[in-house]
Amino acid sequence: MPSVRHTRYRRSPSGVTDACPCHFAFLISGSEVFPPPRSYLCATEIPKDSLKTILLELECHFTWNLLKEDIDLFDVEDTIGQQLEFLTTKSRLALYNLLAYVKHLKGQNKDALECLKQAEEIIQREHSDEEEVRSLVTWGNYAWVYYHIDQLEETQKYVDKVGNVCKKLSSPSNYKLERPEIDCEKGWALLKFGGKYYQKAKAAFEKALEVEPDNPEFNIGYAITVYRLDDSDREGSVKSFSLGPLRKAVTLNPDNSYIKVFLALKLQDVHAEAEGEKYIEEILDQISSQPYVLRYAAKFYRRKNSWDKALELLKKALEVTPTSSFLHHQMGLCYRAQMIQIKKATRNRPKGKDKLKVDELITFAIFHFKAAVERDSMFAFAYTDLANMYAEGGQYSNAEDIFRKALRLENITDDHKHQIHYHYGRFQEFHHKSENTAIYHYLEALKVKDRSSLRSKLTSALKKLATKRLCHNPFDLQSLSALGFVYKLEGEKRQAAEYYERAQKIDPENAEFLSALCELRLSI
Repeated sequence: MPSVRHTRYRRSPSGVTDACPCHFAFLISGSEVFPPPRSYLCATEIPKDSLKTILLELECHFTWNLLKEDIDLFDVEDTIGQQLEFLTTKSRLALYNLLAYVKHLKGQNKDALECLKQAEEIIQREHSDEEEVRSLVTWGNYAWVYYHIDQLEETQKYVDKVGNVCKKLSSPSNYKLERPEIDCEKGWALLKFGGKYYQKAKAAFEKALEVEPDNPEFNIGYAITVYRLDDSDREGSVKSFSLGPLRKAVTLNPDNSYIKVFLALKLQDVHAEAEGEKYIEEILDQISSQPYVLRYAAKFYRRKNSWDKALELLKKALEVTPTSSFLHHQMGLCYRAQMIQIKKATRNRPKGKDKLKVDELITFAIFHFKAAVERDSMFAFAYTDLANMYAEGGQYSNAEDIFRKALRLENITDDHKHQIHYHYGRFQEFHHKSENTAIYHYLEALKVKDRSSLRSKLTSALKKLATKRLCHNPFDLQSLSALGFVYKLEGEKRQAAEYYERAQKIDPENAEFLSALCELRLSI
């Protein structure tokens, strides 16, 4: 009897084979005698829904829950392009993979495929010794892009590539391989999508470091993420959790200027400015036109009140990357700081040359804050800074427009919402003289985030404004309920109950007052 030889294929839980079944046949004496069994489907016959079940197992940008609503796509695309051109310290492979995903989010799938081709070339050039493992994220992205443009045979091809590597390396999952390099790439992608993703980014880098605790790249990613978390509440108390990780990252990457500048900024935070400045001076001696290093060096000098030096570095960086929202925002902050210095020196009554200089600085600051929001429509702090600067220049209508745009921002962090409501409340109280609206937004700020460095300012402003209004009208419900809310927040339960009782007598059916009173009485 002639011998029978066949190729064995492992099925995934969904029943789809690891390799295209058209590539095998049952052979008798080296000749095909009949087609493969119907239990094996060609890629073109695989239902799209079944294929998606497999795609969801892949580790890549499409499965990391990176939502386009959380970023300004054009700004992130621009930033990645700048980093690819100027920032040699970041993995170009990770940047091309991320750029491919951003292109897809913009509906530019052909461009996305071109970015993935660039990623493949980098893998072959720089990671030839571990080409298969380094390709997993890229292949996953390929599979998803082809899936979205209904090229299911290509989708299956890349799914098979991932599956074959997982099988070869004995992964417990058919289409997912646990590797620290993948966790690191995931961390960088999460970090790029903003504050809402920082904790997830930290977890991804921590997972990578569990496997390779002294890996230089993993330590850079982790240190920068913790630095971002330290700095995420702009007006909060100084946090220094990142100081240790930053020192370790610098030790492991002694020639990396990018990580050194973050260490310098953190040293400045913890009142070790002289040590931080040594790093900055060392960096500036070594580089000429790296905008991503120059901008943070400029931030160091701005916070040191060396505004001329900061502006010099920012202008130098802007020549190279003129569309950077970060650089424009930093320029605006420098001009604003100079304006505040003159106003303080003249007790808020600048005259003559001082008045002309103040007006000039306000104009410069507005120009750059406006450029920042035009280039990054999700830059919440730039919106409030621009609105406040319009108000400073007496352009109240423009300030109102910008605040309203800021209030309509979606998918921003609670800290950003908190800041916007606080600044808009101040604008309404001091410029529009609309006390009702001011109280409303102060309360909204506290409801969004009741514990921050702004809390004392908010509660003080609310108490002062509400008490003043009650002196003129003891039956003002908004002021009574505001004081009840603030005292309850501060733990002054009896005082809170007193104000809610006064409010409830005026509006007996108000559910908010009744609920607050019930809770307070039970706890007193």
